[in-house]
Amino acid sequence: MAGSDTAVPAAPDTVKILIAGGFGVGKTTMVGSVSEIAPLRTEESLTSAGLGIDDLDGIEDKKATTVALDFGRITISDELVLYLFGTPGQQRFWFMWNDLAIGALGAVVLIDVRRPEASFAAVDFFERRGIPFVVGVNGFHGKHPYPPEDIREAFALPAHVPVLLCDARERGSCRDVLIALIDQVIAAAA
Repeated sequence: MAGSDTAVPAAPDTVKILIAGGFGVGKTTMVGSVSEIAPLRTEESLTSAGLGIDDLDGIEDKKATTVALDFGRITISDELVLYLFGTPGQQRFWFMWNDLAIGALGAVVLIDVRRPEASFAAVDFFERRGIPFVVGVNGFHGKHPYPPEDIREAFALPAHVPVLLCDARERGSCRDVLIALIDQVIAAAA
């Protein structure tokens, strides 16, 4: 109605966060467990075409894979919304990471305790681009055989990069990793 004194609320600020890591580390699971909306998933069934290409050692029960991205959302307040973008983990889809990283304020690099080597490239990706990140050590079945200090040493992570034990299936655990990332982004901006 023209001349109305009713103020239109401002749109919230949005923050783009990437959830990255190697093939089968739990990225899709993390986005799904913490998103307030039904996540958008671009998963396809693993087929015989991937035999000899996809390394299924340690994740033999995996039946599907992300081929583009996962998307979720978390409303922090009326003024702030986090958009979560899960990256594909298979090397043949890494070319998409450059586009997904545009505008990202930070990232969570997930590491699977059963296959930590699958996430070395993700750490390198964010270090080279100067994008703040935290490391979430995803303990499948509640197992964390390596303490954060061992992960830090194995990945040659600087002291300012938080390394957190987590479980991608648990909302509270994922929330804690995202809070640490927001703290890291704020510290990097200071």
